[in-house]
Amino acid sequence: MSSATDIHILGTEDDPARRAQTLLLDRDAEMLADLAAKVELATGFGLPLARREETQDSLVEFCSSRLRRHMEATDRVLYAVAAGAEETRLLVRSLRLQHEMIRSRVARLGRADTADELNEAAHAGLTLLRCCAEIERLLLLPALAELPGVDLADLAEDVVTLLTWGHLEIPEVLDVREIPHGRRHPRIFGIYARLAPGESFVLVNNHDPKPLHRQFQATYPDQFDWTYLESGPARWRVRITRTLPEA
Repeated sequence: MSSATDIHILGTEDDPARRAQTLLLDRDAEMLADLAAKVELATGFGLPLARREETQDSLVEFCSSRLRRHMEATDRVLYAVAAGAEETRLLVRSLRLQHEMIRSRVARLGRADTADELNEAAHAGLTLLRCCAEIERLLLLPALAELPGVDLADLAEDVVTLLTWGHLEIPEVLDVREIPHGRRHPRIFGIYARLAPGESFVLVNNHDPKPLHRQFQATYPDQFDWTYLESGPARWRVRITRTLPEA
């Protein structure tokens, strides 16, 4: 007879959401470990000037490529979906602010002229990324797993696709009339997050989606175009286009 512990372990291994969380957390851990190694190498005590410049260039390149891709994939998939739900919207705002702070520290890395400047920017960026990873582990991923209409396994697959330079499929038409109300907005925001600037999809709804428009304006101000193609009385069709943020 199987023990309760055996049953729990089996259930965890067979749970797609749990496997997805593990995959995403492993990706975070790998990124943190690689970044920490680069930071330690670049900020080592007593490095000759030529060696410090070499390790600084390597760190900047790492942050501008792998770290940037990691953050963009996290934002386009996980943060975008969570931004569409009332329960996680404020949490996403906080995480995105921390991403902005990380990007600011990366910019400082490239401009650092002294060992002290390099050390401050590198360690501050690493600390901020660790903080984001911990918030995702403790709050964001468990919340996403509980959101109606969100499949964490699908989100994890999308993250991996972006990290490996893949392209996310975008439906030309998203008909949400048969989707329960509480599940619609996370689904819509998830599709919007897949768009590159200039790309669009047509939303089909059974009511005027004015509340959704207000939510878009709060979450992505001046980063979308909203065009009515049909305005009731039984069906509303809106083309939602991703635009470049205004400078």
